[in-house]
Amino acid sequence: MSSLLEKALEKVAALPPDEQDAIASQILASLADEEAWKQCFAEKRGVIRRMAREALEEDARGETLPLADLL
Repeated sequence: MSSLLEKALEKVAALPPDEQDAIASQILASLADEEAWKQCFAEKRGVIRRMAREALEEDARGETLPLADLL
């Protein structure tokens, strides 16, 4: 366990149980969300590659704008 996580958990341990549970729920939800994104990207690798290839082809044809022009 990293020292930063240990420090955070020490502070959480000093909180009342209901606040500990709220923080634990947030952490678990965040980890579940991250796992869901990883799974989604893993399942869509072909689509992501195709989209990236299309974007590069559009740029090569001069069909894109610099990011600075969009901001």
